[in-house]
Amino acid sequence: MPAPTLHTPRLTLRQHALADLEPLYAVLGSDHARYVGGPFSRRDAWYILGAEAGSWDILGFGSWGVETRDGTLVGQVGINRPPHYPEVEIGWTLLPEAEGKGYATEATTAALHWAWENGFETLVSYITPGNDRSIALAERLGAVADPDAALPEGETPEETVVYRHAPDADGTPEAYA
Repeated sequence: MPAPTLHTPRLTLRQHALADLEPLYAVLGSDHARYVGGPFSRRDAWYILGAEAGSWDILGFGSWGVETRDGTLVGQVGINRPPHYPEVEIGWTLLPEAEGKGYATEATTAALHWAWENGFETLVSYITPGNDRSIALAERLGAVADPDAALPEGETPEETVVYRHAPDADGTPEAYA
């Protein structure tokens, strides 16, 4: 199943494409990826992109490439659950040059809207302490820290904080219309 295409006033969330590899590798291969286990090799970036795109066929949900209306890739947002995650997560990555423009909020809001419309009752964001930008975004979206939530396999509270998203916190689907 391909990813559905979502539109916001400034962005399009669409199925990942091979052309996304190099711009995403520029982020995944840099220190910018330190909060998600990176930096990663080009080979690992290939596997990550494949997993993000392939999740749609395996799970019925996954990641979207996020581009501006002129077709410039600015990052990705995804709803994923790799085997070591106890819950379904919503996560985001922006290219450094796209930060500070509200793209992450806009794209993640669209992805949350899709999730609530498709029967998800809750999502989490697993965030590394010190990743202040991601924590601020989770809170801006209405997520709240959930210290009782299970952590990804092998992770500790010193390595991961869990933020919980729910329709009543992030808005009902009607609120996004």
